[in-house]
Amino acid sequence: MSRLLFPLGIVTYSLLLYLLRFPMLLLFIYRSKADPAYRQRFAERFCYQSIPARAAGGIVVHAVSMGEVVAATPLIKQLLATYPDLPVTVTCTTPTGSARIKANFGDKVFHYYLPFDTPGSNQRLLKKLQPQLILLLETELWPNLIRQCHQAAIPVVLVNARLSARSARGYRRFMPLVQPMLAQLTVILTQDNNSRRRFLTLLGINNAKQDSGQEVIPKVLNTGNLKFEVQQNAALKQQATDFQTQLQGRAVWVAGSTHAGEDEQILQAFGQVLAKKPDTLLILVPRHPDRFDAVATQITQAGFSLVRRSSLQPLLPTTQVLLGDTMGELMLWYQLADVVFVGGSLIERGGHNPLEPMSLGKTIQSGPYVFNFALAFKQLERKRAVSFVKNAEDLAQSTVNLLDDEAKRQQMAAQGLALYQQQGGATARVLQTVTTLLPTTGAHHLQQRDGTSEIWFDPQLLSAGGFARADKKLFQAAFWQRQNAVTGQSSGRNTVWFVKANSEQWVLRHYYRGGLIGKINKDWFFAVPLAKSRAMAEFAMLQQMVQLGLPVPKPVAALYTARGLGYSADILLELIPGSIDICHLLQQRALTAEEWQQLGAMLKQFHLAGAYHSDMNCHNMLLDPQGKFWLLDFDKCAFRQGQDWQQGTMDRLLRSLRKEARLAGEKAQAFYWQETDWALLLQGYQTP
Repeated sequence: MSRLLFPLGIVTYSLLLYLLRFPMLLLFIYRSKADPAYRQRFAERFCYQSIPARAAGGIVVHAVSMGEVVAATPLIKQLLATYPDLPVTVTCTTPTGSARIKANFGDKVFHYYLPFDTPGSNQRLLKKLQPQLILLLETELWPNLIRQCHQAAIPVVLVNARLSARSARGYRRFMPLVQPMLAQLTVILTQDNNSRRRFLTLLGINNAKQDSGQEVIPKVLNTGNLKFEVQQNAALKQQATDFQTQLQGRAVWVAGSTHAGEDEQILQAFGQVLAKKPDTLLILVPRHPDRFDAVATQITQAGFSLVRRSSLQPLLPTTQVLLGDTMGELMLWYQLADVVFVGGSLIERGGHNPLEPMSLGKTIQSGPYVFNFALAFKQLERKRAVSFVKNAEDLAQSTVNLLDDEAKRQQMAAQGLALYQQQGGATARVLQTVTTLLPTTGAHHLQQRDGTSEIWFDPQLLSAGGFARADKKLFQAAFWQRQNAVTGQSSGRNTVWFVKANSEQWVLRHYYRGGLIGKINKDWFFAVPLAKSRAMAEFAMLQQMVQLGLPVPKPVAALYTARGLGYSADILLELIPGSIDICHLLQQRALTAEEWQQLGAMLKQFHLAGAYHSDMNCHNMLLDPQGKFWLLDFDKCAFRQGQDWQQGTMDRLLRSLRKEARLAGEKAQAFYWQETDWALLLQGYQTP
């Protein structure tokens, strides 16, 4: 039912977004009263900006705002180091996130706002960036973007995903839209096991099946929380040291990421704290910049002496409240703190990230509403490393008690820091999954439109062949003949051309229809989404198999040519030099027992990877001069889950060998195969 209702849900969702575009722009203009950046770069909200060609063909990381950018920073740095030849583009939706991206990476990455999730905006984004992989941070689920990437065979990974029980209940109300959207994600990498179980439930995937290893790449994995890998900013550390001289040993209470409805309670509590600890400094840091002025007014109306960080005025001994009304400095204030209150928790906002103060070894307080970070706070509570409060009175009493008891503060801080350090490694686990989807070298591709044709190509392989850009002529045998570059041809059911490009050797293959229909319609196919067309589907599958280390030829380029209501297709592949297919080899000599076992072991490799071959026969298997076996011709093939299909491919291969042996016998020709050889192949297949 979800699959049937999904198209209707997408259309309704898209229409709603089109209607809301201008009200959303008006909202940005309104918010620009507090932050002028909101009325800038409107073209990026629709992806009408110019994007340089060198940004295409890489990795896109979307982190909605500053918190997600901070969490993603170690991962982005690892991506830059792991894929030095690929461009990395980091997108966000808020000016604060944009400022942090620029501060952290400068010109090391490309940066834009992610456009509104309309079909047109996403189409422009994907055409300009042509990404090989998209990583979405946390719960940035955009149905149109995910759907269009799925159609274009672009892997989309939800990274550091979290799903509270409350959010899961909300998603269940929109299952016809949500479940197919989640199914179109390539992988979901969660922060914790609770989130993993909730995503599996939404997907309708049984835990036992997920854990059985039946999927090629498990759909949902718990890789841990990237926010446990916060990196200290050297400049902020130096600023913290400079500030210490202004504090002159005063106690510092920091209330970070606070919201409307909390600031009043914090200021009320602070008045009670001052009655017992008159030398205390409160550093109050509102979550949103559009509230800075309002909170400043609240502070002065409450009778406290105030210094605004934005004024750059020094702290005086008489200063009671420092208002953190700048962006990107929360970690600076946390470094100065004796006690940290994590905001968003005295009201039903769900709390904010406690991991930053944990990473600094700070004593933590929180209100009762922490469902956004339930697991982290539960772990802190279990270790007695957090002080929970319900209201202003509780908050004041907790603060006074903690400031009076240094030993307790140190114990709580040490427990929180130890917990933080135990949870590391998320970046490495995320990167491990990323490299199963995008190889580190030589297997990314670009897209190019040429009239009514679409070309996918590997720029490195094409360049090695002496071509700076893809062109339709590369798929024409006549072009290679004019260059005297044809080195041979295979004239089986249809001609396959072997060509030489510089020192590279390639195979050019046109896609033909088989069977009875092929006598009427030789090479025309009904239109399908580009990524599912014959050439592109084989190109993408070959790239993934190359990256998985499977013995297949590397794809050089693929061509989709629109023809009326359908298309024709061609593909260029690397040639396996000096190789011979098993059928022709068996006409010349017998395979050794070791070779049969090696062939069986190779087939097992493909089955373990979930690579289904629709036409497994002895003509599609090669042996090269180095004694390595290869598998080729992956037209109409795919990755499959489970194991039910595997025996069928083995049976097909056995029928192929028996058929060739029978035909050779009828012609009184040699074919060095016998039934006992199959047992040797199975022995290699079954060996662990």
